[in-house]
Amino acid sequence: MEMRSQLGRVRGLGSTQDGSHHFWVQRLSGIALIPLVIWFAVVALPLVGADIATFKAFVGRHYNPVLLGLLIVAGFYHGQLGLQAVIEDYVHGEAAKLTALIGVKFGAVLIGACGLFAIIRLTFGS
Repeated sequence: MEMRSQLGRVRGLGSTQDGSHHFWVQRLSGIALIPLVIWFAVVALPLVGADIATFKAFVGRHYNPVLLGLLIVAGFYHGQLGLQAVIEDYVHGEAAKLTALIGVKFGAVLIGACGLFAIIRLTFGS
């Protein structure tokens, strides 16, 4: 027995099974952020007040560019997922909701790409 109304069946409205995926991806990205943020706090706090040469040496050393890149990607992805959930729940106008979702996704990609570019430039550039 289906619980959807006849109008819902005709329109094709109903569960897309996307909610549980969104839930788990947000939880997994949050779990991934825990060790990354702890690592960043431990290694970056001594660099407060350091000159640019010291910071470039830190960014270019061993695995630091990879971990910084993972921190940026996971952080912006996790933030985008959280903002998406808030917008879907609390923005009621369809045009405003679509505009806000596009803006959040575009902003996360743009700022994340700028962060990755900065890491690449600090690691390899002048």
